[in-house]
Amino acid sequence: MSYHSGGLKILGEAYMAAYFLAEISIHHPKRMGPYLDKVEATISDHGGVYLARGGDTEVVEGTVGEHPLKVLLKFPTMEKLKGWYYSAEYQEILGNRLDNSDGNAMFIDGV
Repeated sequence: MSYHSGGLKILGEAYMAAYFLAEISIHHPKRMGPYLDKVEATISDHGGVYLARGGDTEVVEGTVGEHPLKVLLKFPTMEKLKGWYYSAEYQEILGNRLDNSDGNAMFIDGV
């Protein structure tokens, strides 16, 4: 394996990391238990890792969105990221987060 064009190159094909960024405001923390109990396993089962999970955010340019909690995940490829997000396991718990929080979520291609 070698790095090439910003991505991992295996057997002649380039694989670029993909990121999931969520900005969330949690309205009912006590009701988030079913989501929080299972979400990490769904991420790791699809090759994802947390890069940021909450923590302080320091704005150096512009403004931050209205949702203070930031979550940043990294997956080996966009295919793996979408495989996680649209998986039956994640979709089963996603409603719990959506019912108890507001926010934005996005897929980002890596370089």
